[in-house]
Amino acid sequence: MNLKRLILAIVVGFIFIFATDFLIHAVWLMPDYNATKSLWRPEAEMNARFPWMLGAQLLCAITFVLLWASGFASRGSVGLACAYGFLIGLLVPVTTIITFVVSPLPPELAFKWFLSGVAQSILLAVVIFFVYKPSPQTAGS
Repeated sequence: MNLKRLILAIVVGFIFIFATDFLIHAVWLMPDYNATKSLWRPEAEMNARFPWMLGAQLLCAITFVLLWASGFASRGSVGLACAYGFLIGLLVPVTTIITFVVSPLPPELAFKWFLSGVAQSILLAVVIFFVYKPSPQTAGS
């Protein structure tokens, strides 16, 4: 594992997750959240917990990159990155289905969460593929 590229990939992954989460939740899904305000914490409470959100996004980036670097990067290709992202993307938003079952979420919102989670994961994997690309001498070894 190349520590310098690993750290760079984690930083890039974190920025990607933060930016795409903003686009997904603060832009695309905001009308859905406004229509279901009674389900969510007040904005002041959410803002007070924002460091927890950043920590979760960082933990996601670290885990995603470490798994890629330790098991896939040496034989990586864009196709493998897409497959990796798709599989992780199926695993992570499973909690969306569980949340839909136990909470009064509109099915459309749960569906959007699930789809955006899969798409975000695939795109993240492609980004990480290009950032944490093995050098030619280590590829395939």
